Amino acid sequence: MPTLTLVQAEGLVVRTLTRCRTGIDNARSVARALIAAEMDGLKGHGLSRVPMYAAQAKVRKIDGTFKPLATQPRPGLIAIDAGHGFAFPAIELAETALPTAARAQGIAAAAIRKSSHCGAAGHPVERLADKGLVALMLVNTPGAMAPWGGSKAVLGTNPVAFACPIPGRAPLVIDLSLSKVARGNVMTAKQRGEQIPEGWALDEAGQPTTDPNAALRGTMLPMGDAKGVALALMVELLAAGLTGANFAAEASSYLDPYGAPSGTGQLILTFDPAAFGGDAPARFSVLAASIEAQPGARLPGMRRLKAREKAKAEGLTISEKLMEEIEAA
Repeated sequence: MPTLTLVQAEGLVVRTLTRCRTGIDNARSVARALIAAEMDGLKGHGLSRVPMYAAQAKVRKIDGTFKPLATQPRPGLIAIDAGHGFAFPAIELAETALPTAARAQGIAAAAIRKSSHCGAAGHPVERLADKGLVALMLVNTPGAMAPWGGSKAVLGTNPVAFACPIPGRAPLVIDLSLSKVARGNVMTAKQRGEQIPEGWALDEAGQPTTDPNAALRGTMLPMGDAKGVALALMVELLAAGLTGANFAAEASSYLDPYGAPSGTGQLILTFDPAAFGGDAPARFSVLAASIEAQPGARLPGMRRLKAREKAKAEGLTISEKLMEEIEAA
């Protein structure tokens, strides 16, 4: 299997997208996000997305030339129009604006509408935590989960990500999908020609399936059963209803170049710990240490950090099949 340096991987993504009706700055933003996911072992949000992104940019399901627009309708709110372009430039714009607003107000939010697939939600909140902020990101996605007791997908897998600074070490990052597994894992299994474990998804008839193709046509099972569906509903209302984005049932698929733009949304909330009095990061550190002091326990994200360091040293390995698909895009 081919192994790419990080520089080579960036060049591959940028070359592919720029020949598929994408501006250079947007292509670089996408490359940064996909390579960061690949480095962390999050392959469903990594380079496997390049062929799909390229196909969507070609037909303008994603407008690869659009530069996101930001306004500040209230002191603590950044409103961003992603213009049916790639989500990553819009998220980077939010990351630029939020620290100033959060430090001035104590709390600030960025609402992103007319957006698209935003990859690993843990990365934007991690970068904000690197700047000393506490951050929470809520994401709505195209229809993939049915309401509890129902059979038709009206909710997305709707990831939630959180990060907070811990003195002297990398931020604590929590990033999870509200389905039992992220839908990207099913997509990765399909690309590899592998079955998925039973308990991940249902087919179109509402029956358990191990076929990734049937799973992608059907619905994902929620994390925590009815409680997971309730959380997904909350995220849907905040990330789409509040921001003015499409609800899951209104959004076209992230996985193909057909139909109108997905038009989904993201909501990023940030808190300046200094505004709350005391020394919050030190308190965060106390709780983190109490968890790590228990034999066998670990904080979320530790494997991801180890994978990241390995990728920095050894580069990224991808399959011959994926390389061929990227080069053919």
